Amino acid sequence: MKWNKFTLKTRTDAEDIIISTLADIGIQGAEIEDKQPLTEEDKKQMFVDILPDMPEDDGVAYLNFYLDEDENVEEMLQKVEAELEELRNFVDIGEGTVTTSQTEDKDWINNWKQYFKQFYVDDILIIPSWEEVKDEDKDRMIIHIDPGTAFGTGMHETTQLCIRQLKKYVTPETELLDVGTGSGILSIVALKLGAKHAVGTDLDPCAVPAVGENKEVNDIPPERFDMMIGNIIDDKTVQDKVGYEKYDIVAANILADVLVPLTPVILNQMKKGGIYITSGIIDNKEETVVKAVKDAGLEVLEVTYQGEWVSVTARKN
Repeated sequence: MKWNKFTLKTRTDAEDIIISTLADIGIQGAEIEDKQPLTEEDKKQMFVDILPDMPEDDGVAYLNFYLDEDENVEEMLQKVEAELEELRNFVDIGEGTVTTSQTEDKDWINNWKQYFKQFYVDDILIIPSWEEVKDEDKDRMIIHIDPGTAFGTGMHETTQLCIRQLKKYVTPETELLDVGTGSGILSIVALKLGAKHAVGTDLDPCAVPAVGENKEVNDIPPERFDMMIGNIIDDKTVQDKVGYEKYDIVAANILADVLVPLTPVILNQMKKGGIYITSGIIDNKEETVVKAVKDAGLEVLEVTYQGEWVSVTARKN
């Protein structure tokens, strides 16, 4: 089915009120395209591998909304134009123009799967849950991962750096804390390597179903991997629930700007002698993270590299 796509050119300052106005007349789910830079709060909330490289903000925003062929398009556009004219009386909405195009109906939920193929981290095979394992790979350690639409696939260098460090330090007695767990890939690898138990924390509630599905497809018993939603850096309730001085390994594949405030806090969750495995660090942030680790009183054991990315591994003495 073809959809009518409408693009409304406005100002970034007017995005919220226009989206609210569109919702009031029955248009839900507008897409926003703008060049607003990330705030410091945004960066703290982004437990992701790579920050987007944003062009300079020009104050212009494009709001895309869609109407199917069965809707009375002309009537709806008249309503939009009327509402925009009303808004002009008290808000600067910029041009406020609406252009029309058509787009094919696509399976947006599953289209991303074409970009996720199986790959290897040394002797470990990471494979999408919808692909078959080849005969020649059946003797490998196999991790089935379906990242869903919200999380990384594990193919990124930062995740691979963490996996290699987990291989060095996981034992049958390991209690693991995985900060920014996402799809749960690091915890699942650790459990497959023989770790006793894992706890994952994430800011995104989507991590709960993602982790649940990946536990199931990897035959991880539910009691071996617990998930908690919340910000462990500044939420005392999350810190208490996670527990203190109980983890042999803490893994944090997030951003350098998040690792700096996280490190002195997470020290409280680690056992004496516990291992701290970090990544998500672009090479020009290496010194920043190493300094934060040392300032927290941890001993840096190893710094490893892949491409332009860095992993810092340390120990609580």
